[in-house]
Amino acid sequence: MQGMGFYMAQRLSAMVMAPLVLGHIAVMIYAIQGGLSTAEVLERTRGSLAWFAFYGSFVIAVSIHAAVGLRVIVSEMLKLRGVLLDLFTWGVMIVLLFMGARAVSAVTML
Repeated sequence: MQGMGFYMAQRLSAMVMAPLVLGHIAVMIYAIQGGLSTAEVLERTRGSLAWFAFYGSFVIAVSIHAAVGLRVIVSEMLKLRGVLLDLFTWGVMIVLLFMGARAVSAVTML
């Protein structure tokens, strides 16, 4: 992927994240104001494909967005280029995807 591809990935992932962030904040406000306990939240999310899809999409978008953003920062600050920069970008994205997938599965799977 070249410069324009990374630019588009960053912008498209931001477009996906924006409504997901708002949805997440709305859910957190509802949970807090409703006085839901952790156990009650987990009762509502366990086995739910809708929550899995919602937060799974969030994890994918954040992983792409963060990896591309960090790529730019590392490139500018550390002057990393070429294959090393590509490996860094893919590594960050894979680690974030893995950690996010574990969190989503812990909250939504039985």
